[in-house]
Amino acid sequence: MKIALVHDQMREFGGAERVLVALKKIYPDADVFTAYYDKKTFDSHGINSQKWNIKTSWFDKIPVIRKLYSPLRFITPLIWESFDFASYNLVISSTGTMMCKGIITKPNTLHISYIHHPPRYLYYYETALEWQKYLFIRIYGHIINKGLRIWDYLSSQRPDYFISNSQETTKRVQKFYRRDSTIIYPPVDLPPPSTAYTIQPTTYFIIVSRLAGAKHIDLLIKTANKLKINLKVVGKGRQEEYLRTIAGPTVEIITDADDIRRNELLKNATAFLFSSINEEFGIAPVEALGYGVPVIAYASGGLKETIQNGVNGYLYNNLTEESIKEAIIKMQSLDIHSFITMRKNARTSAEQYSFEVFKQKITSFVDDKLLHNNIVVYPS
Repeated sequence: MKIALVHDQMREFGGAERVLVALKKIYPDADVFTAYYDKKTFDSHGINSQKWNIKTSWFDKIPVIRKLYSPLRFITPLIWESFDFASYNLVISSTGTMMCKGIITKPNTLHISYIHHPPRYLYYYETALEWQKYLFIRIYGHIINKGLRIWDYLSSQRPDYFISNSQETTKRVQKFYRRDSTIIYPPVDLPPPSTAYTIQPTTYFIIVSRLAGAKHIDLLIKTANKLKINLKVVGKGRQEEYLRTIAGPTVEIITDADDIRRNELLKNATAFLFSSINEEFGIAPVEALGYGVPVIAYASGGLKETIQNGVNGYLYNNLTEESIKEAIIKMQSLDIHSFITMRKNARTSAEQYSFEVFKQKITSFVDDKLLHNNIVVYPS
């Protein structure tokens, strides 16, 4: 059986890209199609993608314009409709912002789309660039987004089946595409159990995130300043300079942490702080849970699925400094027994998001749909 994996882009590495890597582990002989590819950035997380058979679009072959995707996003349909999948029996698309679910396949090719989220900028969710703040960009965006929303809906009817990464995304798939989807949570890298929840209370809280406006890290920093708690902010992004200007003496912003140092910082933290709105799943908080680190998060989106209030962390209901402060004080007031129990609960709750669980659910789903569509699978 000939298999293709299609992914929006391979120029950065985040939660969606971890799903692509997991799919490639499950289907190692699959070809990989993407809009554009940056090996250095993609492989900086220990991925040896040079051994993959990667097919990039015509867009990737024009260096001048591939740097300008955001203002040129109206060409997205031309990117995905230019690929030929006629020779493939199974295509699995891993789709989000760039809508690679819009590829065209033949009737005898099974297309399963794993959707991370509908494009946020098309449906007025917060985005990293906060483009709606700027008048000219807002006008331009409204002009091109109208056509893209129509294409996004029409192209969403092309996949045979949808898999979504959370209940939150399932609701959006139903709302915007009028399609049903099956929830299979994305895989999260979990450390060995021996590294989790055995550590005594430490002296700092942690954030691991892109430094973008939609993450509302400024609220977390301002709260840390008022409480005078130690806070380590790990990540890079457009807001770095601004966040440094508001960071008090107890806040450290770390932009050069590799995966090893990041994980070391994670496992020694008292709690993980998170303040995104309408995050579809949120892999970083679940990674923290895997280290037995409780999560304090805004009760929004997929975080309401992964964080149980008072069990493996705390949810706060208002995106305000006062609401965040109350949740942090709750964490600080735990006695040692309750704190260790919460660490154990955090680790246990993370284990349902392991690669092994993801693999079992994906292969079961795919094999069932192949059988239903009379596509014969020959075991390797």
